Amino acid sequence: MKKSLVLLPGPVPVAQPVLEAMAWPMINHRGVEFADLLARLERQMKPLFGTQADVLFLGSSGTGGLEAAVTNLFDPGDVLLSVPVGVFGKRLATIARTYGCEVEVLDTPLGASASAKALAERLAADSQRRIKGVLLTHNETSTGVQNEMSALADAVRAHGALSVVDSVSGLGAARFEMDAWGFDVVVTASQKAIAAPPGIAMVAVSERGWSAMERAKIARYYFNLPVAREFARKGQTPWTPPISVFYAVAVALERYHASGLDANFVRHATYARAIRAAFEALGFTIFSRSDAHSVTVVAAEPPSGVDATAFLKTLRETYGVVLSGGQGELTGKIVRFGTMGDIGINDLLGAIGAVELALADLGAASQRGAGVAAASAELATRVAAGAL
Repeated sequence: MKKSLVLLPGPVPVAQPVLEAMAWPMINHRGVEFADLLARLERQMKPLFGTQADVLFLGSSGTGGLEAAVTNLFDPGDVLLSVPVGVFGKRLATIARTYGCEVEVLDTPLGASASAKALAERLAADSQRRIKGVLLTHNETSTGVQNEMSALADAVRAHGALSVVDSVSGLGAARFEMDAWGFDVVVTASQKAIAAPPGIAMVAVSERGWSAMERAKIARYYFNLPVAREFARKGQTPWTPPISVFYAVAVALERYHASGLDANFVRHATYARAIRAAFEALGFTIFSRSDAHSVTVVAAEPPSGVDATAFLKTLRETYGVVLSGGQGELTGKIVRFGTMGDIGINDLLGAIGAVELALADLGAASQRGAGVAAASAELATRVAAGAL
């Protein structure tokens, strides 16, 4: 297989020791070794969530974790308020509708972050407290937008609704304080900032969330979180877990914590700034608004006259660098450059150099070397300060 530099919003490049862990021998998933592994992973995940609550591990993608959140908290007919800022926020709303919830959408312009003021006003207008839950996105990879979660939390807490947060592409790359902010269910996954292969969703649930789940009547089986909690207390999962992925996550988290939370936050934010600087120097237009930039993915419109699909194909097939295109209504309009995974400064600058070459191949008027120079200047500041 031809080796490529994959800089997607996920799955992300995985370090060799993490990949090698997947070749370890199988163990008894009802035995002591797995119980020890599960306990260690929960301890290591809690600081990323910013919680002392239970963290459960589900054999699924992040979407499975989000479905579990909805089906365990809410019943058909419950009124939910969805606050999407892109495709994945809309997916969460679709999950809720699929299970019979009545979902109202608080719209946000593409490229903007959710307005805490608008959310507070809508919830304040709900004088009869019909809105049972609020569906939020921490980081939206389809638009390159990151929400200010503490402000949104204040609005939800004042109303009293239950909250579900999709932090699949945010947790571990940006600070999150589940307990301090008062969120009820937060979901992430293994294939993003943790830099492990896909296959495990992590779900943290507050005590208020558990109380609501005890009252919920909707049918659920595989994604029954109270049952998962009972098994977790015995050091098990209800169903056969993807043991090899658990091994990989264990090594990935060891590597993550060896760097430290703050260093990981700085690295993702710095890489995102460097990519934005490079893109702007090369004539791209950053899609996210200046107060809404994600730290895990940069979304941008190509320079005038450059077709996004042709650019991505040239970059991939000629230079071996894989970026993402747009989704939904942004298909063919933007490109997306991820910052997550086992990548370093050399990878970043090499990819930007390849972007310059692909633009030249397509006849763009971009100045050769401008992107690398802009990114290098941004990175040098952090390197000099000892932050990278």
